[in-house]
Amino acid sequence: MVFKYFVYTLGLIVLLSVTGCKKFVDINTDPNNPTTAQLSLLLPSTEISMAANMYQLNSGTATFMQYTVFSSGLSRLQQQGTSFNDSWDGFYTQTLNDLEAVISAGKAQEQWGYVAVAQLEKAYLVSIMVDMWGDIPYYQTQQGQENVSPAFDKGGDIYEDLLKLIDVGIANAGKVTAATLVPASSDLIYSGSKSAWLMMANSLKLKLYNQLRLVDPARSATAIKALLQDPVGLIGGNSNANANDFTFRFGPGQNPNNRHPWHRAEYQGSKTFYMSQSLIDLLFNNDDPRLRYYIFRQNATAGLNNSSNSNGYYGRNPGDGTAAPADLNRRSTFGIYPAGGLYDNAPINNLPAANQFLTNNGATGVLKVVGPTDGTGAGIMPFITNAMIKFARAEAALTLNTGDDARAAFRDGIVAHLNSVSAYAAANGGVSLPVSLINDFADKQLVKFDVANDAGKLELVMTQKYIAQYGNGMEAYTDYRRTGLPVLRAPLSPLNTFPLRLYYSETELTANTSLGDNASRIQVAQQTTPVFWDK
Repeated sequence: MVFKYFVYTLGLIVLLSVTGCKKFVDINTDPNNPTTAQLSLLLPSTEISMAANMYQLNSGTATFMQYTVFSSGLSRLQQQGTSFNDSWDGFYTQTLNDLEAVISAGKAQEQWGYVAVAQLEKAYLVSIMVDMWGDIPYYQTQQGQENVSPAFDKGGDIYEDLLKLIDVGIANAGKVTAATLVPASSDLIYSGSKSAWLMMANSLKLKLYNQLRLVDPARSATAIKALLQDPVGLIGGNSNANANDFTFRFGPGQNPNNRHPWHRAEYQGSKTFYMSQSLIDLLFNNDDPRLRYYIFRQNATAGLNNSSNSNGYYGRNPGDGTAAPADLNRRSTFGIYPAGGLYDNAPINNLPAANQFLTNNGATGVLKVVGPTDGTGAGIMPFITNAMIKFARAEAALTLNTGDDARAAFRDGIVAHLNSVSAYAAANGGVSLPVSLINDFADKQLVKFDVANDAGKLELVMTQKYIAQYGNGMEAYTDYRRTGLPVLRAPLSPLNTFPLRLYYSETELTANTSLGDNASRIQVAQQTTPVFWDK
């Protein structure tokens, strides 16, 4: 573990030294010269930069999806050319360049384990980029000075290539006879485990085919049925085990700081975020025990609009454009999950007497104004989890008639996520959820599921998936555009319509001459142009 955190810290130092100053013109830095690159160090640096560069992207989409409020403008659905430029530029100038270097050098050295991991990581990252931005440069990138203005490719075409890339990655993994594709210290996600990476590959395929179901239902159904022939090959299999979740784990260090970016932003004197009152109310009003894990209150009586007669859950409504008052020591902040903050075990005012799961039983904690030494900061970034796959299976069963058991998958998804939150909290200064409570909570959701019609069942599945995806706004943003679920709170004073795609980096639009004179028109159209899978 010492070496693991050393690699992480080393990579983060390099990452932070270039973020914000390397721009799109570096997108074509030649990755085909690995004379100084060591695969054992370069591969983990790609995992670090992928997770770190997601900060702006994840925080912004989490704002659209009413998990949190990263900025007032995004809360009011108003994008800028700088809203997501750090993520865009970082993916191209750092992560994708380094992944191409690993793939190129790995092929030359016949290090097929490194090639397989890099190909699967690339397929995941590029699929996310298509989901966020739609059409992106793909086929002509990473070509050095031969092409400094790569053309934008259609998202649907890229998806087809990614599905092939996943199969190529699986085939390359098959060339490795050992149980590990790469040394454990070279892989911060799975410690090199071949079986885990293959589960990730199959789960990514299921996720993508599920997202394609509105484009070609028959194809998606056939592909998902084939994957379900061997469910053990998926993350979680047919169990509630979360050991093979595709998740990035941040470190606990403060000097240099390798903690979860949400912890770094909030566990200090200044604050960047508000917690979304929409999410707070959803959990509070539905007797959901995850509220104590997701949100930490700094004040026992603070409430909406900085009032002083509430229960401490002081967030901000979506679309609230008013200026922030002097409330840094009163507003709620990130809890223990997933940012590695504090677990809220203090009494909550005004809890309904009928609550079974969100109660004050054993609530003996004390609230405080958070600081840098509070919590571990060793949070997680959930990319693809057992819970997400179970909910995707439930959705596919309901909409594509895959033959899967939607009811069982729905319940398994709930249990898997509560188990994940519980285990993480117990290991990071919080408390675990009793097994009986987890099962009772899941069974209570089944009561609702059993009496709902098909549309109601899908809404329940997508709402529970939404709650379980807290910490990954990107996935929730994709699901919402595909399904219109869950039902979000109407913003108070929106400045635009709900964005169907994200704005491109203004650096990209300025430097890429392949766009001609259409850059401004293309940017404006992002707000209202659906991604190809959004029918």
